[in-house]
Amino acid sequence: MTAPVLLREFEDFAANGGGSGPSWLLPLRRAAIDRFAALGFPTPKNEDWHFTSVAPIADGTFRALPGGPARSVRLAAADVEPFTFARPDWIRLVFVNGRYDAALSSGAARPAGVTVTDLARAWREQPEVLERHVGKVADYQRTAFTALNTAFMRDGALIQLAPNVELETPIHLVFVSTPEAAGSASHVRTLIVAGHHARATVIESYVSLGGANGYFTNAVTEAVLGEGATLAHLKLQTESERAFHVGTLQAHQGRDSHLVSFSYAAGGELARTNVYTLLAGEGSGATLHGLYLLDGAQHVDQQTRIEHASPNTFSREVYKGILDGSSHGVFNGQVFVRPEAQKTDGKQENNNLLLSAQARIDTKPQLEIFADDVKCTHGATVGRLDEMALFYMKSRGIGAEQARKLLTYAFAAGVIEAVGVAEVRAELEALTLRRFAGAGAVAAS
Repeated sequence: MTAPVLLREFEDFAANGGGSGPSWLLPLRRAAIDRFAALGFPTPKNEDWHFTSVAPIADGTFRALPGGPARSVRLAAADVEPFTFARPDWIRLVFVNGRYDAALSSGAARPAGVTVTDLARAWREQPEVLERHVGKVADYQRTAFTALNTAFMRDGALIQLAPNVELETPIHLVFVSTPEAAGSASHVRTLIVAGHHARATVIESYVSLGGANGYFTNAVTEAVLGEGATLAHLKLQTESERAFHVGTLQAHQGRDSHLVSFSYAAGGELARTNVYTLLAGEGSGATLHGLYLLDGAQHVDQQTRIEHASPNTFSREVYKGILDGSSHGVFNGQVFVRPEAQKTDGKQENNNLLLSAQARIDTKPQLEIFADDVKCTHGATVGRLDEMALFYMKSRGIGAEQARKLLTYAFAAGVIEAVGVAEVRAELEALTLRRFAGAGAVAAS
C-alpha cells in the first residue's frame, strides 16, 4: 500500500466511476488524493506520529475492496448479535467488511426529524446535505489518513437530526470484519449533523469475526453540532489483535453545544484513534473520556485535540491506560486556546498503569494558551499497582493474583463509569473483568 500504488489504484477507481455519486464528489476525491500524494504517509519525524510508526500499514498490501453487492459475505443475524447489547429496538446499521448490509441492520422506526441511512443511499437521496458538510470538518488538507479516506470513501452512514429533536435510544453503527477482509482496506465514512438543540447518542463498534486478521480499517466520522446541540459519541474498538486501525472523529461545535466522547481501545496490532473538536461557538464544551487496554505486542495510540476558539468554552478530559506484556501505548492530548477564547476552563488528565516491566507508555499532555484570562490544568501519571493496597488485601485473605486483578479492574472502572449508556457500560465492565479478573469474577459480579 505504498503511495504510488495507492495513486494508481485511485486512477483505476476514478476511471470506473469513482464509486458513483453526485457530480461534486469526484473532484473532492481527486483533491483529497492529490493532497495525500503531497503529504505521504506520516513518519516519526511528524510530531503527532513521533511514537507511532505506520510502516506496517504503508508497507502492507491492503487494497480497497471492490464495489458490488454488500452481501458478498453472508452473515447470519446470530453472528452480529453478540455486538448488539441485546437491544433490538435501537436503530442499527451493520457494515460487513466496509459494506452496508441491509439484512443485518435494524428496521427500527425513525422518529420524525431523524435520518439514518447508509452512505451509498445518501449520495443519491441527500446529496445537498453531504455536499454542505463532507470534507468541510474532517481535515484532509493536513491529515494523510483522512485524505486517503476522502479519496476512497464508499460506504458508511449519514445521521441527521432536525432542530429540537431528542432521540431517546442510541444509534448503533456496527463495523464487522470477517476473515475474507484479509489484505483489504475499508475507508468508511460517517457524517453526523445535529440541528440546534438536538440531542442523540451514536455508538460505533469495530469488531472482528472468526479470527479475522491482516486487514486495515481507516474510518472517519465528522460531526456538526448546531447551537445547543448535544452529541454523545462512543467508539468501541475491539478488533482482532492482528488488525490495523486508524479512526478519526472530528467535530465542529456551535454555541452552547456539548460533545461527549468515550473511546475504548482494546484491539488491533497497530491502532490509533484521533478525537478532534473545534469549540467554535461561545459556551460550547467537550467532555472526553478514554480507556485503552493493551497486552502482548500491541501498539495503541490515542490522540486528542480540543481547540477553544470562542469565549466561555470548557473542556474536561480523562484518559486511562492499562498496559501489559510488551505493549506500547501512546497518549497525546492537545488543548489549544485561541486569543479570543477568554474565560476558557479546561482540565486534562491521563493516567497509566503498567503491569509488566516490558510495557511502555509515551504520554504527552499539552497546553497551548494564547488568551490571558483562562483556567487550564493538565497532568499525567505512570505507575504500577499500589503495593500498600496489595498488602492490605492479602492481609485479609485475598490471594495475591486475585488482589492484583481486582486492583487493575478498579483502576479501569473509574473511567468506565463515565459511559452514559447503561448497556454499554455493563458490557465494558464485563470485558474489563474478563480481561483482568477472569470469567469467574464476571459470573460473581
